[in-house]
Amino acid sequence: MPIFNFASGPSTLPREVMSALAQDVMDWQGSGLSALELPFTGSAFAGILAEAEHDLRALLELSSDYKVLLLQGGASAQFALLPMNLLGPLDTADYVASGHWSRRAIEEASALCRVRVIAAGCASHLPAPATWDRSPDAGYCHFTSNETADGLQFHELPEAGSTPLIADMTADFLTRPIPVERFGLIYASGQKNLGAAGLTIILVRDDLLGRARRGTPGPFDYTRQAEAKSKVNTPPTFAFLAASRMLRWLCDSGGLAAADARNRAKSGKLYAVIDKDDFYRCPASLADRSSINVCFRLPSEALETSFLADAQANGLFNLEGHRNVGGIRASLYNAVPEAAVDALVAFMSDFKRRRG
Repeated sequence: MPIFNFASGPSTLPREVMSALAQDVMDWQGSGLSALELPFTGSAFAGILAEAEHDLRALLELSSDYKVLLLQGGASAQFALLPMNLLGPLDTADYVASGHWSRRAIEEASALCRVRVIAAGCASHLPAPATWDRSPDAGYCHFTSNETADGLQFHELPEAGSTPLIADMTADFLTRPIPVERFGLIYASGQKNLGAAGLTIILVRDDLLGRARRGTPGPFDYTRQAEAKSKVNTPPTFAFLAASRMLRWLCDSGGLAAADARNRAKSGKLYAVIDKDDFYRCPASLADRSSINVCFRLPSEALETSFLADAQANGLFNLEGHRNVGGIRASLYNAVPEAAVDALVAFMSDFKRRRG
C-alpha cells in the first residue's frame, strides 16, 4: 500500500531528493566524509551555499539589490527580529491580521514596537489589499501570504507602497511566481517547500540593511549576516544541503510556473470533491481558498475522528487540522505528488458513501 504524507510541516520530500540526501550523509561526493561532517567554513559548504543561491535567484529572477540570507531557526523567530532589524529610529509598524500566524506575528512584534493593525479578516475571508489602510509613517507593512491553519491565501498580492512591504511566505514560498520587486523583505521557513526544519530563508533589499537596533545579537542581525554570507554563527549545514537539493529539484521540474500549475491542479481536484455536496464543507471563501493548505470539515467531530483513523489505515497520513482550529487539513506543498491527491479524493468519496 502506498503511503502519502499531507503534513503541514515538515512536509514530504521527493524520493529522488531523499535518495540523494541519504547518499550525501553516507559519503559526500566520494570524499569518505558525511555531509553532516562538512565544516561550515570549508570550500565544500561554500559550494553548497553558492549553488543554492544561484538556483534561488534563477527561480525568482531575483535582482542583485536583494541579499539572500540562510539562517537558523524558524519563521516564528522573525516575528521579533523584524522590528529589531528594520525599524531603526521608528517605533511603528503596520500589520495585517488575516489568521492564526499573522496574529502570532502581531503578538510578538507588539512587545518591541507599536503595532498598527491596518486590516483584519475573519475565519473565512481575507482583507483585500486595496482595503488596507497603510500609513506613510510606519517602518514597514507586514502580512502573511498564506494562513496554513485557516486555509486562506492571498491570490492578489499587494502593490509596493511608501513603506517597505514585508511578507511571511513560509507556506507558499516557491509554489508560484511572485513579483519580488514589490517587497522589501520576504521570509520563509524551510520545512514546507525546502526540505528540513531549522532553516529560514530571508530575501532582503539592500536599502533595508543597516537599520538594526543597537544591541541586536550578531546571529540575529540581518546586516551582519549579509556581510558574513550567513555565517556569523555555525549554520544548520544539513538543512542548507536539503534546501539546495530541493531548489535543484524545483529547477529541474520546470520552475515556479510549472509548480503553480501543479499545485492549482492538485487543490482543484480536492475542492471539487468538497464542493460536490454538503457532506464535506470548506469554511474558506471561494476567492481566498488556499491552493496549498486545503482545510475542510465533516458534519460532526465524531465523523472527523473516524475519517482521520480510516485515512491513516489507508496510507493517508497527517491530515489533522491545526490544533487551534480542528477539522481536516491536507497540505499540498510542491513535493506532494498528484497521486497523493488522487488517493485522498478516492478515499473521501468512499468514506462519504460508507458514512454519509
